[in-house]
Amino acid sequence: MKSRNYKVKIGIVGCGAIGSRMAQAIHHDFKDDCKISGLYDINAKKTEELGKKLSLKKSLYTLSLPELIKTCDCMVEAINAENTLDIIRQALKAKKSVLAMSVGKLLNAQDLFQLARKNRRYILLPSGAIAGIDAIKAASLVNVKKITLTSSKPPQGFKNNPYFLEKKIDVSKIKRKTILFEGDVNTAVKLFPQNINVAATLALACQVRKKIHIRIITSPKYKTNSHEIEMTGDFGSLITKTDNVICPDNPKSSYLAVLSGLQTLKQYCTGIVIGT
Repeated sequence: MKSRNYKVKIGIVGCGAIGSRMAQAIHHDFKDDCKISGLYDINAKKTEELGKKLSLKKSLYTLSLPELIKTCDCMVEAINAENTLDIIRQALKAKKSVLAMSVGKLLNAQDLFQLARKNRRYILLPSGAIAGIDAIKAASLVNVKKITLTSSKPPQGFKNNPYFLEKKIDVSKIKRKTILFEGDVNTAVKLFPQNINVAATLALACQVRKKIHIRIITSPKYKTNSHEIEMTGDFGSLITKTDNVICPDNPKSSYLAVLSGLQTLKQYCTGIVIGT
Protein backbone atom coordinates (compact mmCIF):
# COMPACT_ATOMS: atom_id res chain seq x y z
CA MET A 1 0.00 0.00 0.00
CA LYS A 2 1.36 3.42 -0.97
CA SER A 3 1.95 5.96 1.80
CA ARG A 4 0.05 9.20 2.06
CA ASN A 5 3.08 11.13 0.88
CA TYR A 6 3.63 8.93 -2.18
CA LYS A 7 3.64 10.83 -5.46
CA VAL A 8 2.22 8.93 -8.44
CA LYS A 9 4.88 8.56 -11.13
CA ILE A 10 3.65 9.75 -14.53
CA GLY A 11 5.37 8.92 -17.82
CA ILE A 12 4.33 11.02 -20.79
CA VAL A 13 4.49 9.61 -24.33
CA GLY A 14 4.15 12.39 -26.88
CA CYS A 15 5.65 15.83 -26.31
CA GLY A 16 3.51 17.80 -28.75
CA ALA A 17 0.88 20.39 -27.81
CA ILE A 18 -1.21 18.17 -25.54
CA GLY A 19 1.64 16.23 -23.95
CA SER A 20 3.52 19.44 -23.21
CA ARG A 21 0.53 21.01 -21.51
CA MET A 22 0.00 17.86 -19.47
CA ALA A 23 3.67 17.87 -18.42
CA GLN A 24 3.59 21.53 -17.38
CA ALA A 25 0.46 21.02 -15.27
CA ILE A 26 1.91 17.94 -13.56
CA HIS A 27 5.19 19.72 -12.86
CA HIS A 28 3.70 22.99 -11.58
CA ASP A 29 0.09 22.40 -10.46
CA PHE A 30 -0.14 18.75 -9.41
CA LYS A 31 3.27 18.43 -7.81
CA ASP A 32 1.81 17.52 -4.40
CA ASP A 33 0.17 14.39 -5.81
CA CYS A 34 2.27 13.23 -8.76
CA LYS A 35 5.55 13.76 -10.55
CA ILE A 36 6.99 13.25 -14.02
CA SER A 37 9.00 10.03 -14.15
CA GLY A 38 9.85 10.30 -17.83
CA LEU A 39 9.19 11.96 -21.19
CA TYR A 40 9.29 10.23 -24.55
CA ASP A 41 8.67 11.30 -28.12
CA ILE A 42 9.84 9.77 -31.38
CA ASN A 43 11.24 13.25 -32.07
CA ALA A 44 14.03 13.49 -29.47
CA LYS A 45 14.32 17.25 -30.03
CA LYS A 46 10.78 17.78 -28.70
CA THR A 47 11.55 15.71 -25.63
CA GLU A 48 14.75 17.62 -24.95
CA GLU A 49 13.09 21.04 -25.41
CA LEU A 50 10.27 20.16 -23.01
CA GLY A 51 12.62 18.60 -20.48
CA LYS A 52 14.85 21.68 -20.43
CA LYS A 53 11.83 24.01 -20.26
CA LEU A 54 10.68 22.23 -17.10
CA SER A 55 14.25 22.02 -15.74
CA LEU A 56 14.02 18.23 -15.47
CA LYS A 57 17.01 15.98 -14.95
CA LYS A 58 18.43 14.85 -18.27
CA SER A 59 17.83 11.22 -17.28
CA LEU A 60 14.06 11.89 -17.33
CA TYR A 61 13.94 12.93 -20.98
CA THR A 62 16.52 10.60 -22.52
CA LEU A 63 14.63 7.39 -21.73
CA SER A 64 13.67 4.76 -24.27
CA LEU A 65 9.97 3.88 -24.44
CA PRO A 66 10.46 0.57 -22.53
CA GLU A 67 12.42 2.44 -19.86
CA LEU A 68 9.69 5.06 -19.52
CA ILE A 69 7.02 2.39 -19.12
CA LYS A 70 9.11 0.55 -16.53
CA THR A 71 9.62 3.62 -14.35
CA CYS A 72 6.02 4.97 -14.27
CA ASP A 73 2.84 4.08 -12.39
CA CYS A 74 0.63 5.59 -15.10
CA MET A 75 1.47 6.39 -18.72
CA VAL A 76 -0.10 9.38 -20.45
CA GLU A 77 -0.63 8.65 -24.16
CA ALA A 78 -0.70 11.87 -26.21
CA ILE A 79 0.46 10.86 -29.68
CA ASN A 80 -2.40 9.68 -31.99
CA ALA A 81 0.06 7.75 -34.18
CA GLU A 82 -0.15 4.54 -36.20
CA ASN A 83 1.36 2.57 -33.32
CA THR A 84 -0.72 4.15 -30.53
CA LEU A 85 -2.49 0.90 -29.68
CA ASP A 86 0.78 -1.01 -29.55
CA ILE A 87 2.26 1.51 -27.12
CA ILE A 88 -0.82 1.29 -24.88
CA ARG A 89 -0.60 -2.51 -25.05
CA GLN A 90 3.05 -2.42 -23.94
CA ALA A 91 2.12 -0.35 -20.90
CA LEU A 92 -0.78 -2.60 -19.91
CA LYS A 93 1.35 -5.72 -20.30
CA ALA A 94 3.83 -4.12 -17.91
CA LYS A 95 0.90 -3.65 -15.51
CA LYS A 96 0.76 0.12 -15.82
CA SER A 97 -2.42 2.17 -16.04
CA VAL A 98 -2.87 4.41 -19.09
CA LEU A 99 -4.49 7.80 -19.57
CA ALA A 100 -5.44 7.72 -23.26
CA MET A 101 -5.92 11.07 -24.98
CA SER A 102 -6.41 9.45 -28.43
CA VAL A 103 -9.78 7.94 -27.50
CA GLY A 104 -10.71 7.32 -31.13
CA LYS A 105 -7.96 4.70 -31.38
CA LEU A 106 -9.70 2.64 -28.69
CA LEU A 107 -13.11 2.50 -30.33
CA ASN A 108 -12.64 -1.09 -31.53
CA ALA A 109 -9.88 -2.19 -29.16
CA GLN A 110 -11.78 -4.41 -26.76
CA ASP A 111 -8.71 -6.61 -26.35
CA LEU A 112 -6.94 -3.74 -24.57
CA PHE A 113 -9.79 -3.27 -22.10
CA GLN A 114 -9.72 -7.01 -21.44
CA LEU A 115 -5.95 -6.83 -20.88
CA ALA A 116 -6.43 -3.97 -18.41
CA ARG A 117 -9.00 -5.98 -16.46
CA LYS A 118 -6.76 -9.05 -16.47
CA ASN A 119 -3.83 -7.07 -15.05
CA ARG A 120 -6.04 -5.05 -12.69
CA ARG A 121 -5.06 -1.75 -14.23
CA TYR A 122 -7.04 1.15 -15.70
CA ILE A 123 -7.47 2.71 -19.12
CA LEU A 124 -8.50 6.25 -18.20
CA LEU A 125 -10.66 7.99 -20.80
CA PRO A 126 -11.21 11.74 -20.36
CA SER A 127 -14.62 13.14 -21.28
CA GLY A 128 -12.92 15.44 -23.77
CA ALA A 129 -14.67 18.44 -25.27
CA ILE A 130 -18.22 17.28 -24.49
CA ALA A 131 -20.43 17.58 -21.43
CA GLY A 132 -22.82 15.21 -19.71
CA ILE A 133 -20.93 11.91 -20.06
CA ASP A 134 -21.89 10.91 -16.49
CA ALA A 135 -25.59 11.38 -17.26
CA ILE A 136 -25.25 9.64 -20.63
CA LYS A 137 -23.66 6.59 -18.99
CA ALA A 138 -26.47 6.43 -16.45
CA ALA A 139 -29.20 6.86 -19.07
CA SER A 140 -27.74 4.12 -21.25
CA LEU A 141 -28.46 1.53 -18.55
CA VAL A 142 -32.03 1.50 -19.88
CA ASN A 143 -33.37 1.53 -23.44
CA VAL A 144 -31.90 4.29 -25.62
CA LYS A 145 -33.89 5.37 -28.67
CA LYS A 146 -31.45 7.72 -30.39
CA ILE A 147 -28.32 9.80 -29.85
CA THR A 148 -27.20 12.56 -32.21
CA LEU A 149 -23.83 14.28 -31.96
CA THR A 150 -23.39 17.45 -34.00
CA SER A 151 -19.84 18.78 -34.13
CA SER A 152 -19.17 22.20 -35.65
CA LYS A 153 -15.65 23.52 -36.25
CA PRO A 154 -13.91 26.26 -38.26
CA PRO A 155 -12.31 25.10 -41.54
CA GLN A 156 -8.73 25.42 -40.24
CA GLY A 157 -9.49 22.67 -37.75
CA PHE A 158 -9.66 20.21 -40.66
CA LYS A 159 -6.38 21.23 -42.28
CA ASN A 160 -4.36 18.25 -43.57
CA ASN A 161 -7.22 15.86 -42.90
CA PRO A 162 -6.27 12.60 -44.74
CA TYR A 163 -9.74 12.17 -46.23
CA PHE A 164 -9.77 15.69 -47.68
CA LEU A 165 -6.23 15.33 -48.99
CA GLU A 166 -7.24 12.12 -50.76
CA LYS A 167 -10.33 13.79 -52.26
CA LYS A 168 -8.29 16.94 -53.05
CA ILE A 169 -10.66 19.12 -51.04
CA ASP A 170 -9.20 22.48 -50.00
CA VAL A 171 -10.98 23.45 -46.77
CA SER A 172 -9.63 27.01 -46.99
CA LYS A 173 -11.93 27.52 -49.98
CA ILE A 174 -15.10 26.69 -48.02
CA LYS A 175 -17.08 29.95 -47.90
CA ARG A 176 -20.38 28.91 -46.34
CA LYS A 177 -21.85 26.53 -43.79
CA THR A 178 -21.11 23.03 -45.10
CA ILE A 179 -22.03 19.57 -43.79
CA LEU A 180 -18.82 17.56 -44.13
CA PHE A 181 -20.17 14.27 -42.84
CA GLU A 182 -23.31 12.48 -41.70
CA GLY A 183 -23.22 8.87 -40.63
CA ASP A 184 -22.11 6.32 -38.05
CA VAL A 185 -19.43 6.54 -35.36
CA ASN A 186 -16.94 4.09 -36.89
CA THR A 187 -16.86 5.91 -40.23
CA ALA A 188 -16.63 9.33 -38.58
CA VAL A 189 -13.64 8.30 -36.46
CA LYS A 190 -11.96 6.65 -39.47
CA LEU A 191 -12.32 9.71 -41.73
CA PHE A 192 -11.67 12.37 -39.07
CA PRO A 193 -9.18 10.75 -36.64
CA GLN A 194 -7.88 14.07 -35.29
CA ASN A 195 -11.21 15.88 -35.09
CA ILE A 196 -13.85 13.59 -33.66
CA ASN A 197 -12.45 11.87 -30.57
CA VAL A 198 -15.67 12.98 -28.87
CA ALA A 199 -17.66 10.54 -31.03
CA ALA A 200 -15.55 7.64 -29.78
CA THR A 201 -15.87 8.87 -26.20
CA LEU A 202 -19.65 8.96 -26.59
CA ALA A 203 -19.76 5.46 -28.11
CA LEU A 204 -17.55 3.94 -25.42
CA ALA A 205 -19.56 5.63 -22.67
CA CYS A 206 -23.02 4.50 -23.69
CA GLN A 207 -22.39 1.15 -25.48
CA VAL A 208 -25.24 1.68 -27.98
CA ARG A 209 -23.09 2.52 -30.98
CA LYS A 210 -25.66 1.60 -33.62
CA LYS A 211 -28.07 4.23 -32.30
CA ILE A 212 -25.56 7.10 -32.57
CA HIS A 213 -25.75 9.48 -35.53
CA ILE A 214 -22.82 11.85 -36.21
CA ARG A 215 -22.96 15.19 -38.05
CA ILE A 216 -19.81 17.24 -38.74
CA ILE A 217 -20.27 20.82 -39.93
CA THR A 218 -17.90 23.65 -40.80
CA SER A 219 -18.20 27.33 -41.66
CA PRO A 220 -15.72 30.23 -41.90
CA LYS A 221 -18.03 32.04 -39.46
CA TYR A 222 -17.34 29.52 -36.70
CA LYS A 223 -14.84 30.68 -34.08
CA THR A 224 -15.19 27.80 -31.63
CA ASN A 225 -15.37 24.01 -31.66
CA SER A 226 -18.98 23.22 -30.76
CA HIS A 227 -20.39 19.81 -29.78
CA GLU A 228 -24.10 19.24 -29.19
CA ILE A 229 -25.55 15.95 -27.99
CA GLU A 230 -29.24 15.04 -28.14
CA MET A 231 -30.34 11.79 -26.50
CA THR A 232 -33.76 10.20 -25.97
CA GLY A 233 -34.75 6.96 -24.25
CA ASP A 234 -36.69 5.43 -21.40
CA PHE A 235 -34.93 7.82 -19.00
CA GLY A 236 -36.42 10.87 -20.78
CA SER A 237 -34.43 13.27 -22.94
CA LEU A 238 -31.11 15.04 -22.68
CA ILE A 239 -29.45 17.90 -24.54
CA THR A 240 -25.92 19.17 -23.86
CA LYS A 241 -23.84 21.70 -25.76
CA THR A 242 -20.30 22.97 -25.35
CA ASP A 243 -18.81 25.92 -27.25
CA ASN A 244 -15.13 25.26 -26.82
CA VAL A 245 -12.25 27.67 -27.14
CA ILE A 246 -9.75 26.22 -29.61
CA CYS A 247 -6.57 24.91 -27.99
CA PRO A 248 -3.94 27.65 -28.47
CA ASP A 249 -1.32 25.11 -29.52
CA ASN A 250 -3.49 22.88 -31.71
CA PRO A 251 -6.45 24.18 -33.81
CA LYS A 252 -7.67 20.60 -34.35
CA SER A 253 -8.44 20.23 -30.66
CA SER A 254 -10.46 22.06 -28.01
CA TYR A 255 -8.90 23.53 -24.89
CA LEU A 256 -11.52 21.69 -22.81
CA ALA A 257 -10.24 18.37 -24.21
CA VAL A 258 -6.82 19.06 -22.69
CA LEU A 259 -8.36 20.24 -19.41
CA SER A 260 -10.49 17.10 -19.16
CA GLY A 261 -7.35 15.00 -19.52
CA LEU A 262 -5.74 16.92 -16.68
CA GLN A 263 -8.83 16.55 -14.49
CA THR A 264 -8.97 12.79 -15.15
CA LEU A 265 -5.30 12.51 -14.20
CA LYS A 266 -5.89 14.59 -11.05
CA GLN A 267 -8.75 12.29 -10.01
CA TYR A 268 -6.58 9.24 -10.56
CA CYS A 269 -3.70 10.63 -8.53
CA THR A 270 -5.81 11.92 -5.63
CA GLY A 271 -8.34 9.09 -5.55
CA ILE A 272 -11.21 11.60 -5.58
CA VAL A 273 -13.67 10.81 -8.39
CA ILE A 274 -16.86 12.84 -8.85
CA GLY A 275 -18.94 11.88 -11.88
CA THR A 276 -16.63 11.58 -14.87
